Amino acid sequence: MGWRNCHLHQFKINGERHGDPQLIDRGHEEDFQCVDSTQTQISDVVPKSGERFQFDYEYDFGDSWHHEILFEGCLQSTRGVSYPICIEGERACPPEDVGGVGGYYRFLKAIADPKHKQYESLIEWIGGRFDPETFDAEKTTKKMRRGLPDWRLM
Repeated sequence: MGWRNCHLHQFKINGERHGDPQLIDRGHEEDFQCVDSTQTQISDVVPKSGERFQFDYEYDFGDSWHHEILFEGCLQSTRGVSYPICIEGERACPPEDVGGVGGYYRFLKAIADPKHKQYESLIEWIGGRFDPETFDAEKTTKKMRRGLPDWRLM
């Protein structure tokens, strides 16, 4: 939940690419044919039957964060509960622009060693302490309810 929604990204759903046409049209990729993800709701994509459904998500075409999303069904809503709500999760979100999976592992190695030559600069860059094992469902719920930042305003 720490990413700022400011990089090229796409969903691959049932053989179709879904993305933000305005972001793609900024000259980053030619001939990108896609369904407009800014006009698509999750309810338009998941099976009406509620059966399990898998799709792919790629964030930051340079760092190439690939995610396999598995929809396992829809719980009944509870009266008086605000949604969306995060029930559980694991581990912290890697920092934006850390350099993909390889960069993230180098980052973790460097911040774990105060004698590492990049330790000070990375701790400053991350804004202090970073614990890759930390996950807080309540904070995640608050961020989800605020929604994603609009890259157009950045």
